[in-house]
Amino acid sequence: MISAEVELTVEFYEVDMLGIVWHGHYCKYIESARCAMLEKIGYGYMAMKDSGYVWPIVDLQLRYVRPARFGQRIVAAAELVEYEYRMKIKYQVRDAETGTVLAKGHTVQAAVDAASGEMLYASPAVFLEKLGIKPDVP
Repeated sequence: MISAEVELTVEFYEVDMLGIVWHGHYCKYIESARCAMLEKIGYGYMAMKDSGYVWPIVDLQLRYVRPARFGQRIVAAAELVEYEYRMKIKYQVRDAETGTVLAKGHTVQAAVDAASGEMLYASPAVFLEKLGIKPDVP
């Protein structure tokens, strides 16, 4: 499978008055890791659009383990764990220095034909090819 990591620094505008990251910003952190992972295989969001498919998130799960704080360097990691019928990606947000897990979770994205708006029940051939998998053709 494929994976990617991005290092980020918690900015002032991401924290509350106690200096702790607001929970919604973790979605932005994992989005950065997901984009880096998809770009690795040449299937970033513009390539998806150009291929005729969009991949909306249909499920998001995040578990907050420890708070991230203002000025902290963090690493957001993404790993593709399912690809045949959907795109399931696992995430971890860790302290860059110690490796301590701050949050973990996953997203599920389903392929949708951009022209018709219909959800596919299997990953399109173009995505499988980006992964280096030869699609089964009857």
